Amino acid sequence: MKKYLSILTDMESKIQEGQYRSGQKLPSVRSAAQSYGCSISTVIRAYSELEKRHAIYSVSQSGYYVVQKDGDSDNMDKSWIDFASASPDVNVFPYLDFQHCLNKAIDTYKYELFTYGDPKGMEKLRHTLVSHLAGAQVFTTAERIMITAGAQQALEILTKMPFPGGKSVILVEQPSYNNYLQLLESEGVPVIGIARTAAGIDLQALEEHFRSRHIKFFYTMSRYHNPLGTSYSAEQRKAIAKLATRYNVYIVEDDYMADLGEERGYDPIYAYNRTSHVVYLKSFSKIIFPGLRLGAVVLPERLLETFHAFKSYGDTSLLSQAALEIYISNGMYERHKQKIYSQYETRMQALNAALQRYEGTGFIEAMPGDGGIYKLFKLPQTVNLERLIRRLQERNVHVVSGKLFYLSDYLMREKFIRISISRARLDQIEEGVRVIVEEVKREVGNHW
Repeated sequence: MKKYLSILTDMESKIQEGQYRSGQKLPSVRSAAQSYGCSISTVIRAYSELEKRHAIYSVSQSGYYVVQKDGDSDNMDKSWIDFASASPDVNVFPYLDFQHCLNKAIDTYKYELFTYGDPKGMEKLRHTLVSHLAGAQVFTTAERIMITAGAQQALEILTKMPFPGGKSVILVEQPSYNNYLQLLESEGVPVIGIARTAAGIDLQALEEHFRSRHIKFFYTMSRYHNPLGTSYSAEQRKAIAKLATRYNVYIVEDDYMADLGEERGYDPIYAYNRTSHVVYLKSFSKIIFPGLRLGAVVLPERLLETFHAFKSYGDTSLLSQAALEIYISNGMYERHKQKIYSQYETRMQALNAALQRYEGTGFIEAMPGDGGIYKLFKLPQTVNLERLIRRLQERNVHVVSGKLFYLSDYLMREKFIRISISRARLDQIEEGVRVIVEEVKREVGNHW
């Protein structure tokens, strides 16, 4: 990354996290150059870009100051600690960049944007995604990529469409993505669960399911699992790919958090079985903004025709697709990815530090992991989960109950709350952990 972009990303992060507050004067160009170990002209370029983004403003013969934002007033209620929301932080949405891409898309594609689109998705975007996905070790062709209205639409189509061999049972991790579990149960789809823990999955149990349970596909989140926050080891990913081939079972790999990790050499399950048995899902909502509603699915050859038949019309905004193509090809996506990853990494580090400070009480067992946005807090079985969540809300701490992430008939449940750091302010995290530990301790004390 160019030096000025690195400075730009760091300054934006400090502004968003409140290290530089509204109206505060930034370091002088000279002192910033010394701090970052670069030339004065590099700092000026970074500050100029911040001005273009309306993040700072300059005062002649005085310096640069942080722009006052709506809601930044001292009277705003900042007491609510949001550990529940999984949506990206609204303060890091790339409004101006994406607005530029929307305008450029209209200028570039003009009338094409206001016709019925190809159900497969915009051809230029699919070709751009070929190289984009290759960066995550997902090597494919534009013909095997389809653009969907978010990853959720891809899951719905895969769930309803027939697969080769006529198998009908869907295997899901337990716990797993709550919205997908609700879809499966509301549609009456045959579904069974298999336990996943911080250590991963029991590969012998997985093999037994593949061998004897008529599995249509196994739905998994290989990295930064929701709600666990953990990732499969390389050995487990390789083993799952091998089992899929051996038993002719498909894997639906939901890699929705692919862009929020910096693990070196992390290859998805897809990378170990590229030809026949892995469906790879990619979402853009966790990086840009949820309302974009764009996802991509990479399909094995044998599933292409059927998937296309079930997605027989162009229901995804061509304007959004064109803007996303420009956003990726111009390098804006990569820069924003680094920015948001840096912010989330800082918050996760703060969460882990707070846990080290308070976890010694022994009342909470936190899942390991430093990436993504989720952390699972495993609780003693004596804790009344509903009462705990109610008491936390009374103290302005919002968390999500672990009950949502299990199938209704799955009995081997663990008691936990899910913590998300995507919208938690950096200066709130330690206080939020302290309150949670206090209330859990109170619950255990009440039991005895």
